[in-house]
Amino acid sequence: MKGLTHFDAQGQARMVDVGEKAETERVAVAEGWVEMAPDTLARIRAGQMGKGDVLGVARIAAIQAAKRTHELIPLCHLLGLTGVEVEFADRSEPPGIRCRVTARTRGRTGVEMEALTAVSVGLLTIYDMCKAVDRGMRMKEIRLLEKAGGKSGVWRAETGAES
Repeated sequence: MKGLTHFDAQGQARMVDVGEKAETERVAVAEGWVEMAPDTLARIRAGQMGKGDVLGVARIAAIQAAKRTHELIPLCHLLGLTGVEVEFADRSEPPGIRCRVTARTRGRTGVEMEALTAVSVGLLTIYDMCKAVDRGMRMKEIRLLEKAGGKSGVWRAETGAES
């Protein structure tokens, strides 16, 4: 391995060659949330949005996004994900919905981008399905909470993570 960098000898962007890295179990957890009007949250929970099951559709969208991250983020590797878990939880103050994604693989590179992409697309899907009644929704605090696997071991965000 000649150094993990996204630049070649001429300074041009390239995909990092991870061929010599060992395969290990890798996991990443990311989260974010969408702030919305209290009535919007109530309508989602009551199943009263005109486009259907908002969180069910957002869950599928998040999983699909994790599986296609390599198509969306330049220079990301195609990963064989072994699992993607998507959880939604209400936030009361300010009102909204939190999305937390855990992505897993056995491979040579981490799954942080897959978890972050899944959260982002899950939240965007909630926005899309609810925008007719609440265009003022805002996606907030999308971030990596933890990662494990590979040479760097375990990393956890220090503050602000919800349980």
